[in-house]
Amino acid sequence: MNKSTEIEAAVLRRLLQHLDEHKEVQNIDLMNLAGFCRNCLAKWMVTAAQEQGETLTYDQAREKIYGMPYEEWKQRYQKEASAGQLEQFNQRKD
Repeated sequence: MNKSTEIEAAVLRRLLQHLDEHKEVQNIDLMNLAGFCRNCLAKWMVTAAQEQGETLTYDQAREKIYGMPYEEWKQRYQKEASAGQLEQFNQRKD
């Protein structure tokens, strides 16, 4: 692994740690503010694995991103989106 790849990997680990430390930040908040969320990171991880000839399922990737099975994270930490959050999200999609 070259230095650039090591640095990029360290940044991803730090991002995941930061998201883990801030479970109160909901995916819809991330989507509305930044245009990506934890699920997007998992999808990108699956794609990157495929590009490297590796097999990684979406569920496996989400477990890496969330630090636990997604359904467990969802049950523990996910809140129902407010009408305002949903409106902002839908406007962003249009």
